[in-house]
Amino acid sequence: MTSRLRLCTIGAGYFSQFHYRAWNRIADVELVGICDRNQAAAQKVAADFPQAKVYTDLAEMLEAERPDLLDIIVPPSGQPDAIRAAAEHGIAMICQKPFCGTLEAAEAATVLTESHGVPLIVHENFRFQPWYGKIAEILASSQLGQVYSATFRLRPGDGQGPNAYLDRQPYFRDMKQFLIHETGIHLVDVFRALFGEVSAVSARLRRLNPAIKGEDAALVTLEMAGGVIATLDANRLADHPAKNKRLTMGEMLIEGEKGTLSLDGDAVLTLREHGALQSTPIEYAWTDNDFGGDCVYRTQSVAVSAIRGGTKPVNTARDYLTNLRIEEAIYASHNQGSRIVLR
Repeated sequence: MTSRLRLCTIGAGYFSQFHYRAWNRIADVELVGICDRNQAAAQKVAADFPQAKVYTDLAEMLEAERPDLLDIIVPPSGQPDAIRAAAEHGIAMICQKPFCGTLEAAEAATVLTESHGVPLIVHENFRFQPWYGKIAEILASSQLGQVYSATFRLRPGDGQGPNAYLDRQPYFRDMKQFLIHETGIHLVDVFRALFGEVSAVSARLRRLNPAIKGEDAALVTLEMAGGVIATLDANRLADHPAKNKRLTMGEMLIEGEKGTLSLDGDAVLTLREHGALQSTPIEYAWTDNDFGGDCVYRTQSVAVSAIRGGTKPVNTARDYLTNLRIEEAIYASHNQGSRIVLR
């Protein structure tokens, strides 16, 4: 495959802006069609893509444009129909998360795309944030020796008061499963990327803001198969000291036999050797562009390379089902008040 991929998209909501800006920078694709029920929203996006036609009907767009790739940037309720339509046309897909809303729907979508032989990659972008790439390098180098534990303190500070989330993503307020399903799943994926598979889960969830329907605070312990204990200490009402509190959305601490690695809210990494009093900053290259250190661009670039056959795909639908099973176990652990062993 040598020519540029013909790309179509469905969705023009809040987070889609990051997708579109990233697509505008990826030379291997040409955006030829934009679909949204809100024609005005689609036309606003199309102002930056004069070669792209605007549609309000997905089937019409797929039939007319015959794309190689469809980027699905709609809420979970609309994802299964979009996936089915693309699969029946033999079109590769990238799909936004939360992936299909439920494990059952995600499993059905995965089986469907596999039966049609088309790639389906979940747009799980946190693992592509550059600080996690550097952390993975450090872990692989054995600088920390045996790793004992890892903790992420999620503290975006955007969940206080009666108007929480209204200015950016108001649908957060109506999600009956919120913090883990919408946000915590990112860190589940990061922990898996860094430390391997999860063998058991323990969780306690809380709702602190009565203006929303779902949980907005959580303490989750993941027992990793390799022996690391990974903890997600999450609270969307509390904040952390950072110029942009949505850059890392919190702080990470990884403790090992040879030292402790820290990530702060400004994406600064420091390493304190075992027994030392001072920490040493770790230099690494990253770009403070758009969302999460340009992770959307990195996610889409890796996906395009995989679809073109150049690299192994990351976060295929089949692999992402593991994240969703861990998510289910987190909610089950809270509801049952017990530790859940994964099989």
